[in-house]
Amino acid sequence: MHFLIVTGMSGAGKSRAVAVLEDLGYYCVDNLPIPLIPKFAEVCLAATEQYDKVALVTDVRAGDSFKKLFISLDSIRDMGCDYRILFLDTATQTLINRYKETRRKHPLMNEGLSLAEAIDRERTRLEDVRGRADYVVDTTKLTAAGLREHLVRLFAGTDSGQIFQIIVESFGFKHGIPTEADLVFDVRFLPNPYYEISLREHNGTEPAVRDYVFQGGTADALMMHLNSLMDFLIPRYISEGKTSVVVCIGCTGGKHRSVAITEALAAHLRAEGHKNLTVVHRDYQRA
Repeated sequence: MHFLIVTGMSGAGKSRAVAVLEDLGYYCVDNLPIPLIPKFAEVCLAATEQYDKVALVTDVRAGDSFKKLFISLDSIRDMGCDYRILFLDTATQTLINRYKETRRKHPLMNEGLSLAEAIDRERTRLEDVRGRADYVVDTTKLTAAGLREHLVRLFAGTDSGQIFQIIVESFGFKHGIPTEADLVFDVRFLPNPYYEISLREHNGTEPAVRDYVFQGGTADALMMHLNSLMDFLIPRYISEGKTSVVVCIGCTGGKHRSVAITEALAAHLRAEGHKNLTVVHRDYQRA
């Protein structure tokens, strides 16, 4: 079981880190009371199939109990649960700027401290855990996408582009546009096999239907533009930190034209090296 403790300075990006870890399959718990960590680890060890990767967020919000963090961590190690510590750090001035921008209140300001004093006191309280951290990530100059890329490399051993999910889905407009769509393309201008009696009961995955849709060169011209657009968009989605894109191709019934174009686009994306690709034909088996 992968057991990860996520900690660090308030405002350094722990919430963003948790979102990335969840995308990587971690079961994440924020601000679990420190005395409960050994009991939680015991539950996870008893159900390793369900809790194969776990991340716990803890920081100075835990108050005085934060001092007992290492006691709890020693307990879980004694029960055979190894762990790693991820510490997120940020320069003080950057933290001050972030708090001013968000108008949030630092958790230690409840002790009657100014923002700068609260950050300094927090840094002092976290010195020991920072010293024992397995990974220290300075987010001072990292964008959200940069933090994501860094964490993916640390905990997935790969680049973000290799876990980016692409779903290409065919559908029929008469059955409604898929609610999950990010991009929708209407291909009802292409030759319609429905009006060819011998092809009506077949679908766009079959060569005869595909050839009918691609006759005349219009579909080839469409694919040239569509392929180029996806080659332009996908790297930019990845660089902005998106985890997936759903591309929906629609025709009237979702059986012929949209299916053929979906298959053609998927073939292009596979050829470009996108392995995390799913093809869905929502309506092609409808009457």
